[in-house]
Amino acid sequence: MLHVAVSQEAASLRSGDPEIGDYAIIGDCRTAALISRAGSIDWLCLPHFSGPSVFAALLDQERGGRFAIAPAQEFRPSRRYVPGTPVLETTFRTASGTVRLTDLMPLGDVAGGLAPTREILRVVEGLDGDVILDVRFEPRPDYGREKVRVRSRGALGWSCAWGDELLLLTSEASLEAASNGTAVIGHVRVRAGETLCFSLAYTKGDIGVVAPLGEHAQARLQATLEWWRNWTSGCAYQGPYEEAVQRSAITLKLMTFALSGAVVAAPTASLPEAIGADRNWDYRYCWLRDAALTMRAFTGLGYQDEAASFLQWLLHATRLTWPKLQIMYDIYGRTNLQEKELVHLSGYRGSRPVRIGNGAHSQIQLDVYGEVVSAAYHFVTSGGRLQADEQKLLAGFGEIVCKHWREPDQGIWEIRGAKRHYTFSKIMCWAALDSLIKLHEQGCISVDLESLRREREAIAQAIEARGFNEALGSYAAELDGDRLDAALLLMGCLGYKDPGHPRMRATFDRIRERLGCNGLLYRYEHGADGMAAPEGAFGICSFWAVDNLAKRGDVRAAAEAFEHMLSFANDVGLYAEEIDAATGAALGNFPQAFTHVGLINAAMALVEAQEGSCR
Repeated sequence: MLHVAVSQEAASLRSGDPEIGDYAIIGDCRTAALISRAGSIDWLCLPHFSGPSVFAALLDQERGGRFAIAPAQEFRPSRRYVPGTPVLETTFRTASGTVRLTDLMPLGDVAGGLAPTREILRVVEGLDGDVILDVRFEPRPDYGREKVRVRSRGALGWSCAWGDELLLLTSEASLEAASNGTAVIGHVRVRAGETLCFSLAYTKGDIGVVAPLGEHAQARLQATLEWWRNWTSGCAYQGPYEEAVQRSAITLKLMTFALSGAVVAAPTASLPEAIGADRNWDYRYCWLRDAALTMRAFTGLGYQDEAASFLQWLLHATRLTWPKLQIMYDIYGRTNLQEKELVHLSGYRGSRPVRIGNGAHSQIQLDVYGEVVSAAYHFVTSGGRLQADEQKLLAGFGEIVCKHWREPDQGIWEIRGAKRHYTFSKIMCWAALDSLIKLHEQGCISVDLESLRREREAIAQAIEARGFNEALGSYAAELDGDRLDAALLLMGCLGYKDPGHPRMRATFDRIRERLGCNGLLYRYEHGADGMAAPEGAFGICSFWAVDNLAKRGDVRAAAEAFEHMLSFANDVGLYAEEIDAATGAALGNFPQAFTHVGLINAAMALVEAQEGSCR
């Protein structure tokens, strides 16, 4: 065993909380891990996205746990994804040599033979010279609440067990137990031309499987690369922003739970929207508000299988609470998402409380009916078909909208307070009925056409009479209100009103004036949610602005705005939920599906506008 001093710079890369944007994601479409630029896996939930964490240094550097591999001496990291895949390569350059760390989660259906329930494969290659690696495996199951010891299994590596769950770490490297017995550490020399593999395998309620290393590990790596490249080759987007769109599509696929088709908002919990404040939410669930836009992204890119699976999950989950809808469900469609605080964790950079579960699941949001029905409409118009029971389900949602659209709700942004008459909620009720009417007219569903047309017109009259503020010169966040809401930009994207209409142009201008900062958009005015701490600019809102500009024919302005947004991606093309308008730093849960959906849809709108201008 080598014992070396860790340089001050190398230690600084490992200590403290990295920037949110310093992370990259790997995954297997069942769960995901976040890896820092210093080679530390600081977040991993098992056995799936919504399961408890086994590594959560992301939320507490001392108690959370990690699996880190990096040079012990001073180093300069750089990284990239292997093109067309979520396989991450991090290159560490030191004074003595260079190594490359490749991180992936092999896909179970391509591994061949008996495989673990989940696996993280980490492959180290010596590129030149020699480098001493500092390895630390520090599991802390159940958000750090489970006390475990790591035991040597001889040739079978190291194990960590709790309940009916088991982690197995195997490697060709020589490792040893830390003095307290709760971690495995090692200092490992890697020379040019040498390769070392580290396999972390997980099993729950089954036989523990040791994943073989050497050529077998290389075969899993190559099979995973091949699977992802084949999947990416099906992307139908052809335009000037192919790399960004492809990366967003891969990221969206990573957050799609393969066993149900559900798309989680993000793989993380409690990353703050304002550092040091309490805007810390658990996003490892599936929001219905994202449904229509996510469906547009899948169908627009040509991923009809993902679109079909997503719609099936939507209709399965909503059937469980039909005819009323929750605003979110877990990956299996379950509804009990009770919010709890983990008081033993310090939170990202001291941002407390750390929350798991989400109390907003019990809110009433009328906009979700429009999201689900619009998603079904997009699916059908892209060539999909609705089964008889699905048609009945959707028709029932139309009846609910007709009965309840006049009522207040909490709105798309889940404001925790009194219910209000949010203009966007009325717009989405209109969109639900409009989509059902179109589906009926196309012979895809049977509804009471006259009743739906009558209610659709009544909603539009209310929006135009009470949702547009003449003094403000804009649609307002609430009926008879005077605040702005960036969600109103979706009026044009969803077909309620042409983005070139004078009222829409005026609304766009007011939103940019009052919610804009450094070319970004906040989602609403500070204080509108009753919370003291401000938040960052909301990523998807700026992409909605691009969509509006493109659809009204301002192609050059749309392209400039889009490229400005591209500058806020991190070094591997990922976005968080929000962006600090002053510094450009990522804020909130990461990576955020909603932001990447916005990028995809804006890019497609740009291509359509550019093609239209050339005719």
